[in-house]
Amino acid sequence: MTADEQWVDQAVAGPGGAMTDEVGVITGDLTLRTTARAGGRALVEIQYTGAEEWYRLTAGPHRLAGSPHAQHLAALAEVRAGYRVQEQHGG
Repeated sequence: MTADEQWVDQAVAGPGGAMTDEVGVITGDLTLRTTARAGGRALVEIQYTGAEEWYRLTAGPHRLAGSPHAQHLAALAEVRAGYRVQEQHGG
């Protein structure tokens, strides 16, 4: 894996949508992008599919998933499960 390697997937947000740092909850058809950064870190961003603006996905359990690719897969699962589910489970 190299710095700035990316993974991009589309998902429909689960119940309660996906929580972002900038605009709060977003819902519907979304695109998730994870970019590997130096030191094994990852930047996890989300957007309405087809939009120009990207938002940071609010930190959740995906931040504990290990490698940037593992964080991407965990974040994708979180988005599909929905923010309401994450809240109910302490995420």
